[in-house]
Amino acid sequence: MKDHPIASEQKHHQLSFPWQTPPVNGQWQVVAEGVVWLRMPLPFGLDHINLYLLRHGDGWVIVDTGLGTEQTREVWERVFVEVMDGAPVKAVIATHFHYDHSGSLGWLVDRFKCPVYMTRGEYQALFISPSMEGGMGWQMNQFYQHTGMSDEDISGLMAVLGDSNYVQDAPDSYNRLVDNQVLRIGDYDWEVVIASGHSPEHACLYNRQANLFISGDQVLPRITSSVCVTVTEPDANPLKEWLDSLQALRAVSDEVLVLPAHERPFYGLHHRLGQLTEHHHGHLDAMLAQMDTGKTVDELMRIIFPKVRSSFDILMANGEVLAHLNFLLGEGRITRQLIGGVYRYQRLLGGDGASAETQVTHI
Repeated sequence: MKDHPIASEQKHHQLSFPWQTPPVNGQWQVVAEGVVWLRMPLPFGLDHINLYLLRHGDGWVIVDTGLGTEQTREVWERVFVEVMDGAPVKAVIATHFHYDHSGSLGWLVDRFKCPVYMTRGEYQALFISPSMEGGMGWQMNQFYQHTGMSDEDISGLMAVLGDSNYVQDAPDSYNRLVDNQVLRIGDYDWEVVIASGHSPEHACLYNRQANLFISGDQVLPRITSSVCVTVTEPDANPLKEWLDSLQALRAVSDEVLVLPAHERPFYGLHHRLGQLTEHHHGHLDAMLAQMDTGKTVDELMRIIFPKVRSSFDILMANGEVLAHLNFLLGEGRITRQLIGGVYRYQRLLGGDGASAETQVTHI
């Protein structure tokens, strides 16, 4: 980051929360002058997303939007009156493309005829999703067959992947955010900090003046953000991008109040970055310990995530395990063989692994 060539000093050795309880879903809380925390309901186990409203002159800038559902729009209609007092929305910033963050993006910008700000990678990702018309295509079906998933579990994914809650409402244009860009919003400068792994080019916002950091899904206080491989790019290595991004985020001051997309705002950014890094290295070690003999993704998923029950859980856990396996492949610590239409992964003993720079791709 600009002016931060090295990591800043860690000030907090545990997490602390200035608000012991969050607003009830559909309500809001002022967190700093000109900054409002809106807790938007979600119809899932994770039942909310935190959105942020930034005062900007005679109007407002919205950070993230919620799902593209009637429930979301009803909450927004109240917010327009009770929080914004009828003032216009001057712009909408989307931290990333995921449905709970940008599901109402097109609806909001059409209503207020205002611009969208997001990174190129996230805007393009709005338009990249496998077609589910006529059922699951051969590429997606093959992708999950390669994991060793049962036909029953693969069929169960159809309902999840076709859920109307995941429909995106993409705008026709956007203004590109880039790393270190400064957005002047009201009396504050918000620096764009781009991180990857959870999504292609996730934009966080850093306010040095007020010591605020809108982290989106990149840093959450308790749960860990999904880092998944999907059919769109089966050999992607998002976990490497994620771990690199966690390290880079140490350039942000540890004195900031982190405003996350889920749960409560907190202090202790650097402590949490360490916890997240340890969490994923723990999964890597646990998988390696199981791979003396060849294991499928599905077999490893049942070991690492023994509580998976629903099709949604299976979908996410499958993608997480693949992300960790692709990371290990990239480091040359495991091998992968396609046997009977299913990939099997096995740990390499000793120093026989190829480095990431010399890894050979077998087509």
